Amino acid sequence: MSMWLTAANRAAGTASGHAMSAGRSQVAAARAEATRQVLEFWTGGPRKTTGKKRR
Repeated sequence: MSMWLTAANRAAGTASGHAMSAGRSQVAAARAEATRQVLEFWTGGPRKTTGKKRR
């Protein structure tokens, strides 16, 4: 029974680690997107170039 519980704990730990890693990745992506949107709003967004350069 001890070996069975050890294997179950190992599997649960692995699953927990994968879930935490995925959660951290999603939080980082959401934070980066929110930062991009805030900066775009306050700076007026990227400048669009039109036509050729003047000489």
